[in-house]
Amino acid sequence: MIRYTIKLSAAEVAELQTIIKKGSHSAHSFRVAHILLSCDKGEFSDNKGITNESICKVLKIGARTIDRVKKRFIEEGFEEVLERRPSGQLYQKKVDGDLEAKIVALCCSEPPAGFSKWSLRMLSNKVAELQYVDYISHVSVSNVLKKNELKPWKVKGWVIPPEQSANFVANMERVLDVYKQPYNEEYPVVCMDESPKQLIEEVASIPMKPGQDARVDYEYIRHGTVNIFIANEPLTGRRIVDVTDFRTKADWAKFIKKISDEYPTAKKIKLVMDNFKTHDGSAFYEIFPPEQAKELWDRFEFILTPKHGSWLNMAEIELHVLNGQCLNRHIPTKEKVIAEVEAWQNHRNNANLKINWQFTNEDARIKLKKLYPSIQN
Repeated sequence: MIRYTIKLSAAEVAELQTIIKKGSHSAHSFRVAHILLSCDKGEFSDNKGITNESICKVLKIGARTIDRVKKRFIEEGFEEVLERRPSGQLYQKKVDGDLEAKIVALCCSEPPAGFSKWSLRMLSNKVAELQYVDYISHVSVSNVLKKNELKPWKVKGWVIPPEQSANFVANMERVLDVYKQPYNEEYPVVCMDESPKQLIEEVASIPMKPGQDARVDYEYIRHGTVNIFIANEPLTGRRIVDVTDFRTKADWAKFIKKISDEYPTAKKIKLVMDNFKTHDGSAFYEIFPPEQAKELWDRFEFILTPKHGSWLNMAEIELHVLNGQCLNRHIPTKEKVIAEVEAWQNHRNNANLKINWQFTNEDARIKLKKLYPSIQN
């Protein structure tokens, strides 16, 4: 049995200690440095009594790994042992361009009877069944779909109740009745929604080191959140946006007051909004004098969307546009959010962009028939 004795020079010891203590090195180099320093029997080492068994326990590796490192150090040299030996195995590419195209086409086709969409395992089995290839794993299929940005297992849709709900359809039909009313300046239809926005600061640092290219690293610092209130009048293309620190009842009441001030000549404002616990008329009396609170309460007719029916609120459409066009980036401060939102609001209002709502009660009674209670005479 051949035994390899490691005797490192002072320069080699110093280089291995540098690998362990600092710098960016591969896991292979890091592990080899520990093994060589632990096995060193040279004049600059104190490891005279250390055995391979004790090294295995300390480094959590096998004895054969230690022997391979020692052998390669002796036979190939110091520089070679620090580099991982390239694999001599040749790998055949599993998915070529032709197979990839067939998988994509299959994914975009109709799923088998009894299924609403393709799953990854169904696709992999179908590929083998069609003899495109003898075998392909669902992981390889997933990689093909990700490369082509296909996600057949994800379904986007409205959130609606899973079963019959008289309460849902009653509130839904009331909202839809309001939406089909013609424009009336004295009774404007306004929709309101709200959403949080995180305040995130990007701090760029550019570390410069001799022999290395400069690169920009970012540190992300979170500075809390703000709340975005939005109201829009779909028939006129008018919208109102407000940025607050919180989304309490008091913040909601102040925003409702802001909406009221925007319609000084309106006799009653029909306000469509989600049924949140903060959307309560008692909030007016908590922050305004009784006379003003009663006047504000009387100026509005509140139309609440049903539970699981936030998609009925057209303000959600505007909020989605706001998030997609303006707030889909890191913004560090509330002041910056206010400035950006105000610019977006002015642009949208000046463009007079309206919402053409098409879904009616007649459509709902056909497409959402399962939600209507069955009536037996």
